[in-house]
Amino acid sequence: MSRSPVTAVVIGAGHRALCYADLSRQHPDRLRIVGVADPDPARRRQTAQRYSFSEDKCFRTAEELAQQPAFADAAINGTMDRDHVPTTLPLLRAGYHVLLEKPITPIKRELLDLEGTVRRTGRKVMIGHVLRYAPFYVEIKKRLLAGEIGRILSIETAENVSYHHMAVGFVRGKWRNRDSSAPMLLAKCCHDLDLLCWYMSGIAPQRVASFGNLMHFRPENAPPGSGTRCLADCEIEAGCPYSARKNYIEQNLWGMYAWQSLEHIEDLAEQKKIESLKSDNPHGRCVWRCDNDVVDHQSVIVEYADGVVATHNMFANTSRPCRTIHIVGTAGEIRGAMEDGHFFIHKPDARAGHEFSEERIDINVSNDMHGGGDMRLADDFVRVVSGRNGSISSTDIHDSIHGHMIAFAADDSMLQKRMIELNDIQ
Repeated sequence: MSRSPVTAVVIGAGHRALCYADLSRQHPDRLRIVGVADPDPARRRQTAQRYSFSEDKCFRTAEELAQQPAFADAAINGTMDRDHVPTTLPLLRAGYHVLLEKPITPIKRELLDLEGTVRRTGRKVMIGHVLRYAPFYVEIKKRLLAGEIGRILSIETAENVSYHHMAVGFVRGKWRNRDSSAPMLLAKCCHDLDLLCWYMSGIAPQRVASFGNLMHFRPENAPPGSGTRCLADCEIEAGCPYSARKNYIEQNLWGMYAWQSLEHIEDLAEQKKIESLKSDNPHGRCVWRCDNDVVDHQSVIVEYADGVVATHNMFANTSRPCRTIHIVGTAGEIRGAMEDGHFFIHKPDARAGHEFSEERIDINVSNDMHGGGDMRLADDFVRVVSGRNGSISSTDIHDSIHGHMIAFAADDSMLQKRMIELNDIQ
C-alpha cells in the first residue's frame, strides 16, 4: 500500500481529463501529474505548465507514450469516444492503470476486447461514471442497501437534456453524429444506465426494448427567417433560444466546447468570438441546418434477471436540465431530482387519517455538472491504485459493461423495432 502520491499521465488534454487531473492541484499529496499525450502542441505545452513537468514527458499519442518505459502509476484517458479503447490498450500493456472517461466505446466488440486485456494484464480500469459518486445518488444507494424500501420492484429514471446542452453537444457539437461519435443513449445516458445496474447490485439485465427518433432538429422544422448561421444571415436570432450569441457569449455557457477552435488564443476577446461564430465555428450554425442525426428523445425498458423492470427516458430540449429518479420497493419508494438537492422516502401508512408517511433527505449538491461526483471519482481512483479499498461507488470495467450493453441493445431495438435479448449481443 503506497502512501506517496499516485503518479499519472494525461491522455487527451481536454476538459474531462483535466477536470480529474486537477485533483493533483487540490491534493498534491495524493496525486501528481507527470506527463501528457495529445496531438495538439498547444495543449501539450499548457498541460506541462499547468502541472509543472518537463517537455520530455510530452508525447503526441498514447502509443508514443506507451513505448517509453512506464514512468507513472496510472493514466487519465479523456480522449474522444472512438479513441478510448485504441488508446487504452497500449497503456494497459505498458503497465498503467487507467481512469477512462465514459462511454467506454461505441463499438461492441471493443468493449469485450478491453475487458479481455484487463483480465490478461491485471491492470485496473475505472470508468468515469461520476454519478455513482454524486452525494445524491450515494445516499439513495445507502438507503437501498439498508433495506429502507424493501426489495426493489421497479426503477424509473429520466434525464432532461436542456435546449442549450442539446444544441452545443448533440446538434452542433462533437456528439451530433452517431457514426463519428456514438448513439445518443450511450453518449449522454450511460451514466443513468450505469445507475440502474448499480442499484440492482449485480443482478444482470436480460432483455431490452427501446423507442426514439430525431423529430425537432431537422431542416424542415427551421422557422421562417432563420439562416445558416446565427450571426451571419439569421433574421430571428434576437428571439431564438438557440442563439449562439445568447448562449455562448451573453450567458457564457459551454465555453469548453464553443471556443475549442480558439483555445490557442490566450487573450480571447469577445470580437474574436463573434468573428468565429460568423465564419467557421461549428457552434455558430443554425440548429435546424446541421449534420446531426442522433435522436432528440428516446425511451428504454429493461427487464432484469429477478423480474425487476427499469425504465429510462431521455428528453432533449427541456427548459430545465435535471435528472429524476423513482424507485418503488415492497416497503416504500424513493423519489427525487438531483438538482433539487433532496429526495423523499414515502412509505404506506394505513392508519386512520393517513395514507403514507414522508421523509425528506437533504443533500448538499455541488455546482459541478455531476452533482459533486467529479473529484470524488478521481480521489477514489487514486485510492484504489494506491492499494486501498475503494468506496461504495467504486466501479471497474467488468462491472461497467452491463450499462453499456443495455445502451447497445436499446440502439438495436430502436433501429430494428424489436425486443433484444442481451445474450444475443454479447
